[in-house]
Amino acid sequence: MFAKMDSPKKTDPLLLTPRLQLRPPRDVDTTEVFHCYASDPDVTRYVGWPRHRDIDDTRAFITFAKAEWQRWPAGPLLIESREDGRLLGSTGLAFETADIASTGYVLAKAAWGKGYAQEALSAVVAMADRLGVQYLYALCHADHAVSAHLLERCGFELEALLRDGISFPNLEDGTPQDVRRYSRMRGGVGR
Repeated sequence: MFAKMDSPKKTDPLLLTPRLQLRPPRDVDTTEVFHCYASDPDVTRYVGWPRHRDIDDTRAFITFAKAEWQRWPAGPLLIESREDGRLLGSTGLAFETADIASTGYVLAKAAWGKGYAQEALSAVVAMADRLGVQYLYALCHADHAVSAHLLERCGFELEALLRDGISFPNLEDGTPQDVRRYSRMRGGVGR
C-alpha cells in the first residue's frame, strides 16, 4: 500500500507493511545510512556494491537513488521501523526495462533474524507486480544460504548457478564468485 508521508516532503511515496515503512532515500539520510549499514564490513560482505569508505560514497548513493526515481517508477528504498522510525536497511527495484527489474536487500546487523528482510522483500515483490514488472530477479552469492532461502520463501525460483558470475567487491580476494540467479514472473515464479 502506498501512502503519503507525514514529513516536510509529503510527495515521497511510502510502502507500508505491518512493521515497516519503505521510502526513497533523501539527502538528510546520508549520515544515518553510512553508519547504520553501508560502512559495516559484516553487513556489506555479500553485496554487489563497494562498502562505503566515507560519507561521500553514501552521498553518491543518495544521488544515484534520486536519479533512479526520476528515470523509473521506483528505485532504491530505505527500510525503517514503523514503531520508531529507526533505519534498518535498504531494498528496492533496479529497472533494466519497463518490465524487467532486479531486487535485493541489505539490513543492519541489529535487524538480522527478526523477519524484516522477508517482510520488506515481499512488499517490494508486490510493488513490482503492481508496476507491471514481468520478470523480477535477484542475485545471491552461492555460499549465502540465508539469502537463498529467503528468496525462495518470497516466491523466487532458482534459475541458474552462474559459475564465476560476478565479483563481490567486499570479499578479500575480489575474484569472480559463483552466484545463484533467482527469478519470478509477474504473479508467479521462474521463467
